[in-house]
Amino acid sequence: MQKRISIDPKVCHGQACIKGTRIPVHQIVHMIANGDTIEDLIKQYPSLERVDIVACLDYAASLTEELVTPIESLAT
Repeated sequence: MQKRISIDPKVCHGQACIKGTRIPVHQIVHMIANGDTIEDLIKQYPSLERVDIVACLDYAASLTEELVTPIESLAT
């Protein structure tokens, strides 16, 4: 994943992007969520490879592993 995803404050306002492009990870994940297939994305973005799209999904999955503590629970 780290070889395929980059975060650079000078590119797309620091959003996670597919390395070497200005294609944000969230765009790819939204497209998959809305029914596009990996093959559809490769047709729409010929510069992408299957591993780029899988890296986007892996990156998004890793974000869901973060531990989030609601502020309300800290007040008790």
